Parts: sequence; structure tokens; C-alpha cells
Amino acid sequence: MKNRTRIVAAFALFAVVGAATAQQALKPEEMIKFRKAGYSVMAWNMGKIKAQTVDAPQTFNKEQVLAAARVIAATANSGMGALYGPGTDKDAGGEKTRLKSEFFQQPEEVKKVAVAFNKEANELARVAEGGDVNAIKAQFGKVGETCKGCHDKFRKD
Repeated sequence: MKNRTRIVAAFALFAVVGAATAQQALKPEEMIKFRKAGYSVMAWNMGKIKAQTVDAPQTFNKEQVLAAARVIAATANSGMGALYGPGTDKDAGGEKTRLKSEFFQQPEEVKKVAVAFNKEANELARVAEGGDVNAIKAQFGKVGETCKGCHDKFRKD
């Protein structure tokens, strides 16, 4: 229970810091840098889940997978949408981006893929609490599909 309390406290701190940062006027290069960092953290945690549920389920460790799933959900719910300001569809200040300009032209589609991702990420954390490796593996696939859905529409190759 202590670990869970620490994790919840860390997520709360991350959310407060993220909200405070989002409130400030960020430069496009800062927005790109911060969102890339968030996606890197999620990708790393997706890799940990994949390794223990898809690649080598015999190495499954419920606590590690649960922690990774919670990080993904927390990041998905952290308000990263605020990091997609005007001018962030182009490289800025030495920060490279693969965001297509179509992102800003299709706000309803962006909302749809963002809501789908958040929903599936939250469900992954919920399913991981149960510790059923097959259920986690199935939900992991759903999260991956939402990632792909956004990449296919709004990410340059």
C-alpha cells in the first residue's frame, strides 16, 4: 500500500507541475520537447508491458506491469493536449517534430483519437490491477491500436 500511495502522490505532483507548466506561455520548441518526453516515457512503459505479456509472459511481474500501466494512464491524462500549440507542427528551436499540419485542421478527429487513447490507457491500468496476463495482453493491444490510429493520421513518417 505504501508503494501505491507514493505512486499516487507522484502522479498528483506530475499533474500539478504539468498543469502549472501548461498555464505558462511556452515556446513551440518547449511544447515539442515536453510532449516528446511524455511519449518517450509512455513508449518505455509500453515496452515493459510488452516484454512481460507478449514477448516473454513467463517473466510476468504484476507489480511492474501495474506500475507501467499506471504511468501510461497518468501521462495520457496529464493534459498533454496543451503541448500542441500553434507552430508545433514544424521543427522549432532545434526541436524536431513529426506532427502533420492536418492535426490543426481536423480538431474533431484529434479529439476522437485522444479520447480513445485516454479511455484505453485508463482501462489498461484497471485491467493490470487484476493481474491476468492474458487480459492485460489483450488490453495492451487495444492501447497500441489507439496509438497507431493517431500516428497513421497525424504523424509524419
